[in-house]
Amino acid sequence: MNPSLNSNLPKLPLAAMAALVLVSLVSVSAVRLGGLSAVQQADAATVSTLSLRFQDHDDGSIAVLDAASGAVLDTVAPGTNGFLRSTMRGLVRERKRQGLGPETPFQLLGRADGRLTLQDPGTGRRIDLESFGPSNSAVFAKLMQPHTQNQAGVSHEQPR
Repeated sequence: MNPSLNSNLPKLPLAAMAALVLVSLVSVSAVRLGGLSAVQQADAATVSTLSLRFQDHDDGSIAVLDAASGAVLDTVAPGTNGFLRSTMRGLVRERKRQGLGPETPFQLLGRADGRLTLQDPGTGRRIDLESFGPSNSAVFAKLMQPHTQNQAGVSHEQPR
């Protein structure tokens, strides 16, 4: 190493940067190993519940069914609605990993504060849909609204 380069390095700023890195590592380790978790806002009361099933079709479309009545709430055309597809793919993958089948319907919960939660009673997983922005949450919100063409077949259960 060239001695002239070594003597030109400022020691105080280097020591300060090393101390900052060390403090960061110790802080992160303390939080992770100490069992501290992120603060979570309590859920608002559930004001509506919709039990859902999803059926894949050979053409690549997905039928969204009201599990209580069997009514088709929506049909997702092939290659569209990536958020709904990826959300359901993740939940179904977890069911398969745990050896569960499609018997138990998914639950879409409408909250008093307007938020939506998609819940899988089989695995215990839940997705707070507002976390993905209003346009993605709206994909599931429209399922909670009765369709005029099949309004009689749509079931919106109120919590008991």
